[in-house]
Amino acid sequence: METVTLGMILEARERLKKAVRSTDLVQSQVLSIPGKRDVFLKTECLQYTGSFKLRGAYNRVALLTPEEKKCGVIASSAGNHAQGVALAATKFGVKSTIVMPEGAPLAKVAATRGYGAEVVLHGQVYDDAYQEACRIQKETGAVFVHPFNDPYVIAGQGSIGLEIMDSRPDIDTVVVPIGGGGMASGVAAAIKLLNPQVKVIGVEASGAASMLASREAGHIVTLPKAHTIADGIAVKTPGEMTFDMCQKYVDEIVTVEEGEIAGAILTLLEKCKIVAEGAGAVSVAAVLYEKFDTSGKVACVVSGGNIDVTTLQRILDQGLMKSGRMARIRTVIEDRPGHLARLLSVVSQSGANVISIHHNRSNTAIGTSYLELLLETNDFDHLDQVQAKLRENGYQLV
Repeated sequence: METVTLGMILEARERLKKAVRSTDLVQSQVLSIPGKRDVFLKTECLQYTGSFKLRGAYNRVALLTPEEKKCGVIASSAGNHAQGVALAATKFGVKSTIVMPEGAPLAKVAATRGYGAEVVLHGQVYDDAYQEACRIQKETGAVFVHPFNDPYVIAGQGSIGLEIMDSRPDIDTVVVPIGGGGMASGVAAAIKLLNPQVKVIGVEASGAASMLASREAGHIVTLPKAHTIADGIAVKTPGEMTFDMCQKYVDEIVTVEEGEIAGAILTLLEKCKIVAEGAGAVSVAAVLYEKFDTSGKVACVVSGGNIDVTTLQRILDQGLMKSGRMARIRTVIEDRPGHLARLLSVVSQSGANVISIHHNRSNTAIGTSYLELLLETNDFDHLDQVQAKLRENGYQLV
């Protein structure tokens, strides 16, 4: 089967009614700009398993024949599809094996096992895990549940598009993350088949923009590497089916940088009270940093919230740096009693808060010391004031 019809998506929605949550489409005053845009967040991060992936996985597993169920299922995933397949398989009493990259977040690995799957760790990125899953599938005869290049998986993800249109039939633009393209394909097909006038914008991390590269080349392209904090969309090769559907239904594909993804995660957490992983936040990052014409009523799919706590801390630090609320300042001071206290007094008078101090004598002239301060500031204007205050007091910033 090479196409996904509106009928398939409608059937998937009916099939999923008892298995998934119809997540809220919440208006965000923080992201909206009066007179320019109204932004709505499709909160798939609040879906069962913490991600939209349950939709496609459940729809596919529900359609297995009795003979296929006896063989079990196998899948490859960076984490969210893994949890979806594991939970769906367990609900139907089917054995599941999931191959995940060795660097997959520990929380996602633990959750997948918790849903009843046997987890195999292999390779560095999704594509490595996929190759290993294919090898195991040939040995065992299990049914492969592809995370994106499967019409029933795509149809399940497309139910998100139906819910958006049900909630806001007057929506102008829908923004979706793109990894392998399963959700983007399904959502875009549902939207366009219901109302061709609604724009669909796909968003990739700049370090893993395989769908954009493929679109620009006119054929599927495999990236040499895929590196991004948005591990859920770190895909080097898009699917054949998803590539064709994105070409047909997605109006524009844009990319966001790592710092912009971090900034979106921080904004969602601090101002919208929503926890999003990197892949889930790229749609918001594209709006925040205006990667396309954001005017009108805009719906952003926040596709997942499964983020490791330690990873979250690092990303939040990066987001604080990006917004001017955390900064490193380097200078050289005299290595004598009282000089460090004098510098800290100047910082204190400027209203900044010192988080940490790194003091090093080895790389400077005798009698001096290299100093690096990690500071908390209000914004970039405040940071400029802190730096100006230090210069006024004779400190040369490195």
